[in-house]
Amino acid sequence: MPEAYIVDAVRSPIGKRNGALSSIRGDELAAQVLNGLVERAGVSPGEVEDVQLGCVTQIGEQGWNIGRMVPLVAGWPETVCGTTVDRQCGSSMQCNFNAATAIRSGQLDVVVSAGVEMMSRVPMGSNGGDLSDELMERWQIVPQGISAEVIAEDWGISREELDAFSLESHRRALLAIDEGRFEQEIVPIDGALAVDETPRRDTSAEKLAELLPVFIPEGRVTAGNSSQICDGAAAVLVASDQAVSRLGLEPRARFVSFGLSGVDPHRMLHGNPAACAKALEKADLTWDDIAVIEVNEAFASVVLQFLADAGLEDRGGDVNPNGGGISLGHPLGATGARVTATLLGELERRNERYGVATMCIGFGQAIATVIERV
Repeated sequence: MPEAYIVDAVRSPIGKRNGALSSIRGDELAAQVLNGLVERAGVSPGEVEDVQLGCVTQIGEQGWNIGRMVPLVAGWPETVCGTTVDRQCGSSMQCNFNAATAIRSGQLDVVVSAGVEMMSRVPMGSNGGDLSDELMERWQIVPQGISAEVIAEDWGISREELDAFSLESHRRALLAIDEGRFEQEIVPIDGALAVDETPRRDTSAEKLAELLPVFIPEGRVTAGNSSQICDGAAAVLVASDQAVSRLGLEPRARFVSFGLSGVDPHRMLHGNPAACAKALEKADLTWDDIAVIEVNEAFASVVLQFLADAGLEDRGGDVNPNGGGISLGHPLGATGARVTATLLGELERRNERYGVATMCIGFGQAIATVIERV
């Protein structure tokens, strides 16, 4: 079976809500990222057979199959196809899955897996309508923030623990920025903007403690221990071993395995341990083999629940070592590709072999992948 190699993985800087990126359309932002990707990899755009692009809110500027629009905006040949994928927060990780599957099956040789979400310009949920009465009769469907509260309650995670985790996320992200850890993965936008806007240097335990709960009056989930609304795009160049040889490429890693899990849509956000267990089993690996773990910080309670259920509470330094969605932001459709780029860079920085990335997904799913640095 052909290998699915990660030739390179890049992203835009992440812009805060109504910040420096908010004047740019999503298709135009993602186009800059795609051009940065192939330029860094030394690949002609015409070699790309398909663009799989994750986007959750597919309406307005993000509608009309933005996955096809982006390579056209980028000036790529019309022969480069494109489609748009929505697996909610796991959309661009699903694109990784799709790209790797197409290559391993021998159907394609060069695929770009990407994602974009301009949450300043296209409001989250604006593409949705009323839920089915039959769905609501069968399942207790609640907003994700309520699920984050349920997880905090069911796993006994205190407000103080949530805030402490969030403060540490900002500290790690700021340290990563100051040490230049993200420079390799960031494509400067409009030739200038090259640093994430989202981590807050002025935050503190005291400031986080002052924030009021958002979803339940006496709850624990606040804006400070939730992921940020933001703007961003990311992209991964995936190629078969035949394409790597033919084009003279030097891959950085390979996709080893993937795992999916479906869970109770009421608690919704607790499927990461099960998805990871499936991916690890398919790879014939255990957590002892994994050096770096990226768990999307949709909410602080999600990551703390993951650590408890996966038995990794003593390995917090290996989980999101450069911050995550709470500090960097969570541009929904782009985050799967973004964490892939960050995970790969950290594996290289540590000179380690295996990493795992995982994401919880709205309405009760999760997705995970194992990658191996080569």
